[in-house]
Amino acid sequence: MTSGGRPLIAFAALEEGGFAEAEARFGNDAESLILHRDGDVVRAWLNVCPHAGRRLDWAPGKFLKSKDGLLVCAAHGASFELVNGDCVAGPCRGDSLRMVSVEVVDGEVRLVQDAPSP
Repeated sequence: MTSGGRPLIAFAALEEGGFAEAEARFGNDAESLILHRDGDVVRAWLNVCPHAGRRLDWAPGKFLKSKDGLLVCAAHGASFELVNGDCVAGPCRGDSLRMVSVEVVDGEVRLVQDAPSP
């Protein structure tokens, strides 16, 4: 994998423990991504619930977080842990979100340049 992919968001704009939505291009396809910051680490997944293929946000870029710190799908209530994106409750239990490789470079969250298409 090579650094220097397209910037998605400024690292400082992503609140600690918070979520953001960003658009990324994979070939000719634009995909919505969920970004989550945990300290100095940012993780990203496709913004698609494995249960029904719908976006997880309740409004563009607005995500639900449970009291237990899980990402919750606004459509059907599936709950995902925030390390691997595994569904731990709800209709897609045992499935997981599709992870996308990102890195923090020069204060920006960027796609890893050679990340495979999801």
